Amino acid sequence: MTTPLHDLTLAELSQKLASGQTTSAALTQHALNRIEAHASLGAFLHVDAEGALAEAAAADERRETGQTLGPLDGIPLAHKDIFVTVDHPTTAASKMLKGYMSPFDATVIDKLNRAGTVSLGKLNCDEFAMGGANENSAYQVARNPWDTTRIPGGSSGGSAVAVAARLVPGATGTDTGGSIRQPAALTGITGIKPTYGRCSRYGMIAFASSLDQAGPMARTAEDCALLLQAMSGFDERDATSAQQPVPDFVAALRALRPGANAAQPLAGLRVGVPKEFFGEGVSADVATATREALAQLQKLGATLVDISLPRTELSIPVYYIIAPAEASSNLSRFDGVKFGHRAAKYGDLTDMYRKTRAEGFGPEVKRRIMIGAYVLSHGYYDAYYLQAQKLRRMIADDFQAAFKVCDVIAGPVSPTVARPIGSQTDPVADYLADIFTLPASLAGLPGLSLPAGFGEHGLPVGLQLIGNYWQEADLLNTAHAFQQATDWHQRTPTALKA
Repeated sequence: MTTPLHDLTLAELSQKLASGQTTSAALTQHALNRIEAHASLGAFLHVDAEGALAEAAAADERRETGQTLGPLDGIPLAHKDIFVTVDHPTTAASKMLKGYMSPFDATVIDKLNRAGTVSLGKLNCDEFAMGGANENSAYQVARNPWDTTRIPGGSSGGSAVAVAARLVPGATGTDTGGSIRQPAALTGITGIKPTYGRCSRYGMIAFASSLDQAGPMARTAEDCALLLQAMSGFDERDATSAQQPVPDFVAALRALRPGANAAQPLAGLRVGVPKEFFGEGVSADVATATREALAQLQKLGATLVDISLPRTELSIPVYYIIAPAEASSNLSRFDGVKFGHRAAKYGDLTDMYRKTRAEGFGPEVKRRIMIGAYVLSHGYYDAYYLQAQKLRRMIADDFQAAFKVCDVIAGPVSPTVARPIGSQTDPVADYLADIFTLPASLAGLPGLSLPAGFGEHGLPVGLQLIGNYWQEADLLNTAHAFQQATDWHQRTPTALKA
């Protein structure tokens, strides 16, 4: 029986293109058909069928003329609507930017375009990437394909839904405090947030500039490695882009550590398990699935090491001071003057600012702007923002102390499985769900989420791997070994198998 195209991984589709068993046009049309059939999931904010098919035809022509092509050439992808694009509107899922057309492509998009990928359109997200449920989109709620009454996580919820529902083989996402890892965990896919500075932020609409980082979301670690390879690299247009060599992530997938072998590919790997990641607040089903995943790592040769990250709880107040402060500054540019929404009626310039921002921003964005303005104001800067920055350094130091006794750190991504849509009305309670993803973000470390089983109601559970700076290859290698021995990443939402 022939496997449907949508059930093949990005790497498998690449092989089929290279061998001539399919064409980019066929892949793209198949994806467009599935996107239309599952539009009710709310994954896409904009689809460009005509443009995508033209790009696919160009990819097929390159292949037919014998040009040397990379592994992504002809592969259809979609992009989180936080990256500006010339050919598609960029809204950041906000009314403030409804219909906005950028005069340039974000660097990450440009790199993927140069690699020959086909762009299907733009994906839903929380407004300006602020949220963990994709309920803050100004246009529509994205729905978890495992249970459409539940959230897919956020802010890269549309990206997660598109991959989990097999609408696209891969997608771009952004992670500020867990916005790749958390939706990947809640929808049963793989996603990696690279080290801060690994991928350019140029053309990525800023939320919190010292935290935002682009990354890939796909079915497997191998697929993420292929995408991250193309997305990474120094960019002189981004002052925070690192002049760091980009390793061969794909080759690193299969690299064996000294003393390791095919049966135990993780022999010699020390996996740190923070006691703080298994305390109060973690649901029993998530803890069980995570413990079983850790046991699988042991079977593959890894050694588990008990460690402590003592300031884990403090990451929540630290993040929710620093991130809103930076958001308050970044979003001041959306004032109705140069681009974006402008109020239709106003008395003077100040009234225009006030009405434009009141009409254009949603409740969560307004909340974070106000928090940020407060903690940066005279009399509160030293008491809140400055103290948060000091604690941020201490959180980073905790990780460095842990990495003296382990190579990677493992634990749950989210304390619970996906909650029902509309079930959370207290924003602080939603913020608490970020407790395991925030520490790595504050420290600027790479983090990866991979499918590790199922919890209550048959919903996915993700295992989080955190590495030291620039060690994305170690995370991908560990995840790949796990996925070679398990089939969690191959599971498909039963309602979407057709």
